[in-house]
Amino acid sequence: MTTLTIEKLRKQIDKADKISMEAAKARWMSVAKPLFSLGKLEDVVVRMAGMKKTAEYQLDKKGLIIMCADNGVVAEGVTQTGQEVTAIVADNFMHHAASTNIMADIAGVDLIPVDIGMITDVSSITVSEKKVRYGTKNFAVEPAMSREEVWKAIQIGIDTVKECKQKGYDILATGEMGIGNTTTSSAVTAILLQKPVEKVTGKGAGLSSVGLQRKITTIETAINKYKPDSQNIIEVLACVGGLDIAGLTGVCLGGAMYHVPIVLDGFISTTAALCAVKMIPETRDYIIASHVSNEPAGRMLLEELKLSPFLDCNMCLGEGSGAVAAMPLLDMGLQVYRQMGTFADIKVEQYEVLE
Repeated sequence: MTTLTIEKLRKQIDKADKISMEAAKARWMSVAKPLFSLGKLEDVVVRMAGMKKTAEYQLDKKGLIIMCADNGVVAEGVTQTGQEVTAIVADNFMHHAASTNIMADIAGVDLIPVDIGMITDVSSITVSEKKVRYGTKNFAVEPAMSREEVWKAIQIGIDTVKECKQKGYDILATGEMGIGNTTTSSAVTAILLQKPVEKVTGKGAGLSSVGLQRKITTIETAINKYKPDSQNIIEVLACVGGLDIAGLTGVCLGGAMYHVPIVLDGFISTTAALCAVKMIPETRDYIIASHVSNEPAGRMLLEELKLSPFLDCNMCLGEGSGAVAAMPLLDMGLQVYRQMGTFADIKVEQYEVLE
C-alpha cells in the first residue's frame, strides 16, 4: 500500500513563482515588436517561467507520457472495438506505427508509453513495477478498483515525471491509450462537474446512437449505485475511473512537484487534470491546455479549469496527439522571447501601454 496522502502532496506543491513571471513579463515588454502581439504565446512563456522558477529557460527536450490501460466496463458494449486494440496500439507506439509517432517526430517529442493497467502484457512496454493491475473491473457491476490501486496509479504518474526530470526533459505532454476510456472519463466528469451524464458523454471512437444511449445508461446506473462524493477524488476514481486517468492525475501532480510544465491533451487528460486540481488547487499553475477536444465535455472541462487552449481543430484522437500538435507553438513563442532584439538594440523608442 502506498503512503501517499493529500496532506503529503500539499507539502510538496506550491504556486508558480511570481518573481520569475514578472521578470518574463518585463522581458516581453522590451522585445522589439508591438506589445502583447503574440497573445497566448506570450502568456504561456510567462506562465512557464513561473513553473520553472526562472525567466531563463529552454524547451530542448520534450516528452509525451502515454498511460495505457484497459477498462472493464467495455463488457457493457459501450465501445465499437474490443480491449485487444489497446495492446495493439500501445505496441505500435514502440514500433513507430501510430499517428502520434509521426506527429511527434515533426514536433521533436519523445514518446514514453507506460503500461499502467492493460489486460495483457506487451513486451515492448510492460514493466511489472508500473502495472497496477490487469485492467479495471466492470464498474457497472462493482467498483472499478480499490482506493489503494488509485493511489498506486497516482504514485506511478508522479514517479514517471520524476524520472523524466532526472533524464533532462524540460516539458512533458500527456496522452493515453485505452479502449473504453471516454466512458470512464464521462463518468468522472459528470460527477466532478455535477452535470447530467448525457451532457458530457459522446460517441467516443464511433458508437452508433443506440450504443451512445447504452453508454449513457451504463454511466448513470453506476453513479446512482455508488453515489461517490464529488469532493473525494480517490473515491470517484475508485468507483468509476480508469487507471490511465489516475496515472495522468499523478503526472499533473508530478509536474507541480518537480516544476515541469505539463501540456494536456484532450478529454481524458483534461479529466485527469481536473482530478489533480481538485486534490491540490496549486497544480493548475503547472498545466497548459493544448487544444479543445471534440468530445462534448472538452470545452466544459477547460472552462472549469480556467484554461484557454491553443488549438481548436475538432480533434478527438487521444494518444497525446493534440498536445504534440501544440508543442511547436510553445517553442515558437519561447524563441521569439529569447532571441529577438529589444527596442534598445534597434534604437527605437519602446512602446508603452496606453489608456
